[in-house]
Amino acid sequence: MKKILITGANGFIGSFLVEEAVNNGWQTWAGVRKNSNKEYLKDLSIRFIDLNYADKDQLKKQILEQVDQYGKWDYIIHNAGITKCLNPSDFERINYLFTKNLIETLQETGAIPEKFIFMSSLSAHSQCETEYGKSKRKTELFLENQNAFPYLILCPTGVYGPREKDYFLILKAVQKGLDIAAGLETQKLTFIYVKDLVKAVFLALERPVVRKTYFVTDGNSYLDKEYITIVKNALGKRHVLKIRIPFALLKTVCIISEKMARFTKKPATLNRDKYNIMKQRDWTCDTFPLKADLDFQADYDLKSGINECLKWYRTNGWL
Repeated sequence: MKKILITGANGFIGSFLVEEAVNNGWQTWAGVRKNSNKEYLKDLSIRFIDLNYADKDQLKKQILEQVDQYGKWDYIIHNAGITKCLNPSDFERINYLFTKNLIETLQETGAIPEKFIFMSSLSAHSQCETEYGKSKRKTELFLENQNAFPYLILCPTGVYGPREKDYFLILKAVQKGLDIAAGLETQKLTFIYVKDLVKAVFLALERPVVRKTYFVTDGNSYLDKEYITIVKNALGKRHVLKIRIPFALLKTVCIISEKMARFTKKPATLNRDKYNIMKQRDWTCDTFPLKADLDFQADYDLKSGINECLKWYRTNGWL
């Protein structure tokens, strides 16, 4: 029976990765902090582990104990990380340094898995400069310089689906009759439904490829107005009020929101890093290598994904 560790297991994407591993019949370790919400990690077969990425000595002790008791993990999906924070320096500390500590510790303890999947982001390869994207790209470069380490890097575009909260805010706005967007120019968007992302991850585990990087989308690109039209139709909204926020005003709002977050001690959804992401006008990318190497084909386009997503939100009382 295969043994797999999935870090960031209690998050939106992580919880779906854990479900798939359990469905495959694998011994599944969910890497989560002890005080994390485990709402979507209810299967009794799941084993929980709280790895101390900040302290290499403690991390080494934990991994050696794991190897002694169960043997090393066959696969690791490193999904842990942050997309927003109060202090911008935390992006490098958590997304880069913690990952570096984990990889070095696996090497030092002889616990290198058959394959190590690093969940990166399309932002790491975007023209827009963000602290989040830079932290992911720095981690990618570190991995690429590890001799013979069996990594694969997956860079998904906008991931949406049940349990997701950021795109959900757009759905709520459209339901209330508002189409709020950044900038006056058309934006080209790409998406991947969370179940299709999970499909790509497990294909990556199964296929005999290592030391490569793949962009992950559903294979289509959408104009921002097409996205809103799909959402409108799924919600049954005939008319919405279009509000376009100029970048100068949006930047001001993001700066104010960021400063207010320092008083609330909670990371702001709108911040300067998010502003740079929203300012990017083209999120298209080349997915041919993903299809060629992994034989990946998305099961959901944006319309079918949004419709299934809305069913979940309604069933669970979010909408």
